[in-house]
This record gives sequence, C-alpha cells and structure tokens, in this order.
Amino acid sequence: RPSASSPGPRASDRADVEAARAGDREAFDRLVERYQRDVYRLCYRYVNNHEDANDLAQEVFLKAWRAIGRFRGDSSFRTWIYRIGVNACLNFRALRRPVTQELPEALVDPLPGAAARVQEDDEARRVRAAVVRLPEKQRATVILKVYHDLTHEEVAQVLGSTVGTVKANLFHALGNLRRLVAEGGR
Repeated sequence: RPSASSPGPRASDRADVEAARAGDREAFDRLVERYQRDVYRLCYRYVNNHEDANDLAQEVFLKAWRAIGRFRGDSSFRTWIYRIGVNACLNFRALRRPVTQELPEALVDPLPGAAARVQEDDEARRVRAAVVRLPEKQRATVILKVYHDLTHEEVAQVLGSTVGTVKANLFHALGNLRRLVAEGGR
C-alpha cells in the first residue's frame, strides 16, 4: 500500500502503469491490489454506504483500465485514480441521494478509559455527520486532505483546481465543520 507521505509516483507504480498501458492485465491487477483499499475508503467517505462504496470502487478501476492508455506520467497513478474516484462519487451523488449507513461503533471497553473512548467515538460520529453536510467541493477537499493525507498540490490535481482554491475550500470547510459539530451534526 502506498504511503500517503511518499512524494511522487513509486517506481513499481511507473513500471506497472507502463506495462498496463501496453495491455498487461496482470500489471494493472497489481495496481488495483495496491490501491483498492484507498479507493474504497475514498468512495466510502464520500457516499457513506458500504455497498455503494464497493460498487463505486469497482467502477473506478474499470474506468481506469479503459483509460489507462490516456494516463499521462506528469502525475502519480494515485492522484490519477483518486481523480477518477472523486468524479465517480460526484456523478453518483448527482444521480441519486444515497441511503447513509453509519460505520459500526467499536464495542465499549469495560476497562479504565472506556468513558474516554465512548466520548471519542461520539465525537468521531459527530464529525462524520458534519462532513456529510458540507458542500461538495469542501467535502471532497476535506476527504482528500484530512482522511487521505494528500498535499494541497495533489488535492488540486485531483479536483482540477488551483492550490489557492484548495486552501480556501479547506479553510471554509473547517469553519463549517466547527459550526456543524458545535450544533451536534444535526
């Protein structure tokens, strides 16, 4: 699995992308194995439903396989696949309003510290509920920047915007999140 902090494309990504561009399905399968968890997580954070996130992640890789010949080496494969993922999620949300499904909460530990864990879980739930309520661009920016630890430049590439726009969206998103969490995520 690629590290979110690793700069630029990995050597194995470059080799597999080039082989996949030449029609090597096994090389593309290696890319899928490497990124399937991250793409699923991106989709889940966007649609908040496991079944829809699974379907979207499969759609992302199908679209990527069909478009691999058009992949340009001026961005990393991770950035490229995230862009396909964000676009798929935006299209999905535009077509229908998904039924949300809360992530299952961890069982409460009866040992000391359980109260703190319950409080942390409650706050995490409120933050997730608030993220769902953000405007689309702010939501995409938060998901990519915070949950996937992309740089401002990578987020700008994925969203097809400028670094300044990403910073402004993040600034406004954080302000909106503070307000929504204070309101209880209602």
